[in-house]
Formats: sequence, structure tokens, C-alpha cells
Amino acid sequence: METHSVSKLLALYLVAFLFVGSELIQCTTVSYDKKAILINGRRKLLISGSIHYPRSTPEMWEGLIQKAKDGGLDVIDTYVFWNGHEPSPGNYYFEGRYDLVRFIRTVQNAGLYLHLRIGPYVCAEWNFGGFPVWLKYVPGISFRTDNGPFKMAMQGFTQKIVQMMKNERLFASQGGPIILSQIENEYGPETKALGAAGHNYIDWAAKMAVGMHTGVPWVMCKEDDAPDPMINACNGFYCDGFTPNKPYKPTLWTEAWSGWFSEFGGTVPHRPVQDLAFAVARFIQKGGSYVNYYMYHGGTNFGRTAGGPFVTTSYDYDAPIDEYGLIREPKYSHLKALHRAIKLSEHALVSSDPTVTSLGTYQQAYVFKGPGSCAAFLSNFHMKSAATVTFNNMHYDLPAWSISILPDCRNAVFNTAKLLKLLIQFPRFIKVGVPTSHVHMTPTHSRLLYWETYDEDLSSLHDRSSISTIGFLEQINVTRDTSDYLWYMTNVEINSWESFLHGGKWPTLTVRSAGHAVHVFINGQFSGSAFGTREQTHFTFTGPVNLHAGINRIALLSIAVGLQNGGLHYETWPTGIQGPVFLDGLSRGRKDLTMQKWFYKVRKRLPPKYSPFSELSILHKTLSKQVGLNGEAMNLISPSGASSVDWIRASLATGNQQLKWYKAYFNAPVGNEPLALDMRSMGKGQVWINGQSIGRYWMAFAKGDCSACSYTGTYRETKCQLGCGRPTQQWYHVPRSWLKPTQNLLVVFEELGGDPSKITLVERTVTR
Repeated sequence: METHSVSKLLALYLVAFLFVGSELIQCTTVSYDKKAILINGRRKLLISGSIHYPRSTPEMWEGLIQKAKDGGLDVIDTYVFWNGHEPSPGNYYFEGRYDLVRFIRTVQNAGLYLHLRIGPYVCAEWNFGGFPVWLKYVPGISFRTDNGPFKMAMQGFTQKIVQMMKNERLFASQGGPIILSQIENEYGPETKALGAAGHNYIDWAAKMAVGMHTGVPWVMCKEDDAPDPMINACNGFYCDGFTPNKPYKPTLWTEAWSGWFSEFGGTVPHRPVQDLAFAVARFIQKGGSYVNYYMYHGGTNFGRTAGGPFVTTSYDYDAPIDEYGLIREPKYSHLKALHRAIKLSEHALVSSDPTVTSLGTYQQAYVFKGPGSCAAFLSNFHMKSAATVTFNNMHYDLPAWSISILPDCRNAVFNTAKLLKLLIQFPRFIKVGVPTSHVHMTPTHSRLLYWETYDEDLSSLHDRSSISTIGFLEQINVTRDTSDYLWYMTNVEINSWESFLHGGKWPTLTVRSAGHAVHVFINGQFSGSAFGTREQTHFTFTGPVNLHAGINRIALLSIAVGLQNGGLHYETWPTGIQGPVFLDGLSRGRKDLTMQKWFYKVRKRLPPKYSPFSELSILHKTLSKQVGLNGEAMNLISPSGASSVDWIRASLATGNQQLKWYKAYFNAPVGNEPLALDMRSMGKGQVWINGQSIGRYWMAFAKGDCSACSYTGTYRETKCQLGCGRPTQQWYHVPRSWLKPTQNLLVVFEELGGDPSKITLVERTVTR
């Protein structure tokens, strides 16, 4: 009896605590039915936007999220980046740009929900698709299939993230903002390719996720066979043709592509907002109830996080909030007006299925009627001609390729093709013009103090700090992606009687590479470069080489430009020199160098009994983590490393040379405008400020078709291109939070040759 009374007292105390603390703990029930996500039993039409926390800085997060809220968003969507959080097995990192909990708390403090896409495969044009490179070397592993080692690793990381969220009470069921979670990502093509193994894996992934009891629904995007209770969802430029795989599931669009990413040497894609708004309205009128813009803010691929390969450091994505955190018009305001019009129609939209009526050959009316509400979407799918239609005895003008939204079935408050803001002043709707952003990149008054230079040492390439094999090692197997760079070196003996030594034509060297770039050096002298592309990573260098009688040293600097981020078993795809390598033009014909002894620059040699056919895991155990460039090994990017060597004034250096390090100091400019480095005067390389990597730069000039662009007609990433004949990326984002008031260290590694004296620090401003 006494125990029962105490139990009742404790129960009443708990109820009182939860009631009194309701400002802090408001547990939310999240479920779904055929129409929508249900929050506390009510259907909600949700507008979401992707913001990836590592692609901006913590100091930017609050402003970005507030702008997203002001733009009419209900939800922030983000992937979780495994390789950023577990750089080596069992060693976790959740600080700085990878402070996931802080990011989610910032979303919560803004009063928004969050969709946590754990994956842990993310694609996202992110290095190695978000997987840590060490995962590739787990014995017996095969990615994203019915494979024991992979499933064990994937489950371990997923549990790590879920438990962290639970510990921080971040799931909606605990009073947090997370209303949805995603397991796996865009698995549909793998399911078809792998057959039974793919189906078994996806069934396992679903059961594993549900078994973690998060209290919120789980999503699988681009996976038609997603098993219950997973909600399968659509990704694409358009998703109005998508239907969930079960009639009791809602229609979700997890990636409405607001633009597209850029790749070095390509143009900058642009998606007109009229078409994006048209796509969203098409989806909503067909019964969609959740739309996520991928991206709402794209941000920056700092460091070596860009994947692809060949994806640019900028991940701007033509998003409503640009790479620097500034609003992009007219995209931002036009979508904001769209969201308002949709929200005015929400009750009718989630209460009923539409009645569809023809208004003409290309015109239709979708009418939703709920208790006390009526909303209509009037569409014109003709790509060239506007139309005047009659609906409810009233006339409406519909531009080509557009939809008008009537939240009360009478007043057209928004049309996807008309760039007008919607201002609600009851009982009237007022529409005003949307401005257009004009971006200015203006040099700051902060001068880069004198430049100094340090040559990458080529003379030590053949010293004892190297290993040798017969034939070629795959690049990532040696570097483990600790560097973009790997030297492949060999010697070739030339007889004194060779005809080219006596006035003949130089021999030709041919090098076949699996990606992504190579610089060729003969006896320490630069002989040329060759590059792949994102579409064709394999490439061939062919060029004349200046050889002399006796022993000649051939050194090939192979360069990765981001690792593959998708494709069937992409972990097996090779990088680096794979051969063949041969010389043509010698007196005795072609000389094949492929299967002779090749040397690799590392910090420790293999043991005497090493066999070139040993397991790669044994190879890696014998190597130091430092591979790549001497400057990397000396940590020239840091203030301490930079002061450990003798630099010379750049004005005293000779010529426009390859493989050079440059440094300069500068003071932070006053103000709070976003900053960038103008790298137009340079070639290709990497850049750091105060030891933090801005990313890869490359003045590869854009090739494409930059002819006139119309919003009408089906959009694809090649349709509206910008920047032809200019570097794909000229400006590189410098976060202000990385700067000190004075004496900021700027370090540049230049591969091809450039003029650092013309690098400028610029401010980004927008006028309208």
C-alpha cells in the first residue's frame, strides 16, 4: 500500500515536472498517413531546405538558418558526414564545422524542425561519398551490399549518431527538432544492379534503423523497394510523376534540385527560379506534402572535401542563399512568395485529393476542397504560349510553363512565372516586384604583405625515403588519401649513339593514368601535364621529352582532385598511374617502362623481404602517414612549419616555375562583408589561411554552351550555363572567423606556375 502511494506520488511529480517544464520539454509525436507527415496528430505540409553544416562555419549557422526561416522554411535538412566524424577507426570528431549537436541546437533555437539524413552514404559531391577511406581497407569489405564487414561498420556508425542524438534529447519524441531520419541514400540503381544481394541489404538496413527506436519515421530516397515502415521518397529536378510504393504513405520530395554543382573546366549551372517554382507547384498539386530544396545554401567544400572527382571548391549550387551566406534574388523572394501561397492553401491541400478538370489542351485545374476550405492550382504546360482560361466563371491569364495558386479558389495570389512578392494585408493580397541580385567582388584595403617563396625539393625524390615495386601501385592504396599527391619515379638508360642525341627528334613519352592529373618531370625539369575530367577520369599524357646519354630520371607527380563519390562498388575504382608507360622514338623502337622498377616517395622503406605482391594492408603498415609533397611533410601551411625553413623574397625568385610554395601575411579588413581570394593570376593548387585549408583552386577555363536561357521547357543541368570562357571558379571563400586582426598567414602551393603578387583579398557585396 505504501509502495503504491509512493509510485502514485512519483507519477504525479513527473507529470507536474513535464507540465511545468513544457517550455523546455515538449515531446512531439511524429507519424504519417497517405496525405502527409503528422505532427501531434495533425497533417503538416512541410517546406524544407538543405544546409550542410561542414560546408559553412559555426559562426554562419545562425544567420543561415534564420534566413531559411524567413524564407518560409519549416525544416532544415542535412546529411551526416561519416568521414568527417570518424577520420580513423574509433576516433571521433564533433568539433568546429563538424559540431553536429551545435548545428541541430541552432536549428531548434530558431523554431524549425530537422531532417537528419544519416545515410551514412551521402553522395553529395563529397569526397568518397562520405565514407572514410579507411573503410575501404577493412578485410573482406564490399560497400553497400549484403556484406558482413560493411554492415557491421555501417551499423556501428549509425548507432553512434542515433545514440548521440538520444543523449542530447534531439529527436522530436524527446522534445527535440528531429522529425525525420534517413537511412541509406539513392540506392535504387544499386538494387537493380545487385539483385538479391541489394534487396537483402536494403531490408537489413531498414530493420536496423527501425530497431534503434528513435520515435520518428525513417525515409529512404530513390529506393522504390523501400520496405515498410520506411517512406520512399523522390529526388530530381521534377517529382510530380512520383508515387509512393504503398498507398498509405505520403508523397515526399527529399531533393528538389535548386541548381547543380560545378566541376573544374565546366560552366556554372543556373536554374531559373520560375522553373523551380513551377516544379514545386506541380508536385504540390499532384498531392505532394513535403518538399526539400537541395540546396537551400550550398556553401563551400573546404579542405579536400570536394568529391566527384573534379568538383569545385565552391558548392554554391545556385541556391536561394549563396555560397557566402547572402540572399540570391530573385530566387529567394520568389520561392518565399510560393511558400506563402502554399501555406495559405494548406488546410485544403492536406484534407482532400484533387479533382482535376481540363481547361484547355495544355491547361488543367487541380481543385482541393476541405471542410470550410477550397484551393485551386491552375496550370499551363505549354512551353511557348500563354493562355487565358475560365475557372469558376472567372478569367485567369496563365503564362507559358506556369501554375497559378488560388488559396480560396478565386484569387490568384501567385504565379510561378511572374516574379512578384506576395504581401498579405487582409483582406487583400498585394503583389510587388522581386529585385535581382547584382554581385560585386571589390578589393579590400587589406594589402597582402610581401610574398616569399620556397621550392618543392625535387632533388631528394630518389633518396632512401622511398619504396620500389615492379609495376605500379594504386595511388590511394599508398596515400590513404592523406595527400592529393604521389610521386611515381623510375630510371631509364639512354645509349650515347641514339640518333635523337645527334640532331634527331626527341623521343615521346606516353603515360596512361586512371586519374586525375599528372605533371611530368625529366631529370628535374618540367616536361608537361595532362588532366582527366569528371566524365572521363582516365587520360593519357603524350609529349616529347629531353633525355641525355646515361641514366635519366623520370618523375611523374600524380594528383587526385577529389575521390569518387558514387557508382557501383566505387571503392574499387583505381586512381593514379596504372600504365602503360612507354617511350617511342628510340633507335630500337618502343621501350615499355610499365613493368620495370618504380619508386614511390614515402617516409619509411619497406622491410627487406617485401614482395610487390604482398597484401596492401602489409604495405600500409610499413609506411609513415606522410606521403605526397615535402612541403606537406614539413607542415609549411602552419605558422610553426612556415618558420622552420628559409624562404626567399618572391621578387628574387626566378621565373614562372612549377611546384612552388608561396606565403604572405595580411591584416583582416574592417567590416563584416564576406571575403574571398581572387586567384585568377594563379594556375592550380591549394591554399591555406592560418593553417586552415580554403580548398583546391584551379583556373580551368569553362567550356560549354552559354547561349540564351529560357525558363520554359524541361530543365536539365546542361540547359542554362554561365561563365563560358572564364575560369570555372575565380574566387575562393575566406571565412572571417578564420582571421585574426593582424598577421594572418596565407600559404599557397602552386603546381603549374602563377603570379602570387596579383592575388587579392576581395569583399563580396550584393546590390538590388
